[in-house]
Amino acid sequence: MRYRRSVPSSTTRRHNLSALLVFAASASLACGDPVEGEGEGDSASASGLGLSAGSGSDSASDSDSDSDSAGATTTTGTTTGGDASTTSGWTTATTTGASTGADTGGQTTTDDGSSTTTGGDDGLPRDCPRVVVDVPDGEVLNVRPLPSTEKAPIGTLDDGAIVDALELVDGEVIQGNPEWFAIDYEGELGYVSAVFATCTLDEPPEPPAGFYIPLTCGTKATITQGNNGQLSHNGTSAYAFDFGVGIGTPIVAMADGKVLYTYDKTGPGDPCYNGGGQECVNYANYVVLLHGDGTTTAYRHLNKVTVSVGDTVKSGKKIGLSGTTGWSTGRHLHAVRQKECGKPYCQSIPLEFVEAGVPKTGDKVTSENCP
Repeated sequence: MRYRRSVPSSTTRRHNLSALLVFAASASLACGDPVEGEGEGDSASASGLGLSAGSGSDSASDSDSDSDSAGATTTTGTTTGGDASTTSGWTTATTTGASTGADTGGQTTTDDGSSTTTGGDDGLPRDCPRVVVDVPDGEVLNVRPLPSTEKAPIGTLDDGAIVDALELVDGEVIQGNPEWFAIDYEGELGYVSAVFATCTLDEPPEPPAGFYIPLTCGTKATITQGNNGQLSHNGTSAYAFDFGVGIGTPIVAMADGKVLYTYDKTGPGDPCYNGGGQECVNYANYVVLLHGDGTTTAYRHLNKVTVSVGDTVKSGKKIGLSGTTGWSTGRHLHAVRQKECGKPYCQSIPLEFVEAGVPKTGDKVTSENCP
């Protein structure tokens, strides 16, 4: 008889799937990001809508539609936890049959006759040095301090993220599956449900060698507002840049990445298409890219979005056209690098361009973003 490592608990529970996934929020500001309480909260304008964030209720929730302040509609809590019940907290996976080599692993036969191949005492299958996250577009996977949804997450992982796998353990049953991967999360031990992560031999993407001006090769522009600008580049937007460019100017990726969020609902004829005041805070079209170093870059006030969530793009690849949508006082591109936080609008972080360093308000720059 073989027992897979389990973590004890005094409770027996079935959890809503939404406790594992966090829904992305969005909004927009004139030349920066929305301030807290002005659309940043739980508005749902990101493409790829799915399950909402939840505290992990014990009962299933029905599908319903909630309209946020931006007027976008989201679908929340459509999937329940697994059918399996647990005793004394977590399910212990009991297998029968011989195991070939305690240290090297082997094939074990479960009670239903199926067989699995393990790689050793850590419970991981052979060839499972890492796991890749697989969640619906626009959602992120919670990383928990224990293999359950009982405690608050210690962080999140985006779809396609690759992290080192340390162990396969049993924990709270999710969609009938008790397995959780122990992972290395930024140097800290964390757990993710095996429902949303699978073994991979792939390596995580390399961090960008650098970030380039988000305009096509040779394009010139003036920085109309730099870091810590007096108009709106403060707080979460302190490290943003505004590029003074004409309507319809091609906007390109600053570095290789994956499209994490988009919003493209503001079109010709809409009240906020040609800019507006604070009432337009939630209506700027944008693209957010995730890069190999775990940071994101955002491109806002677009006239048109030309990529979709999940697309992989190279540095210099066109992702949209410039405009003045949302809370904007004139045509420009608002570009910013962010710490990834599971939603489109996050804290800005310093950004230095390969060809221009850290330009200041009034500086003229020329893009060398040449694919």
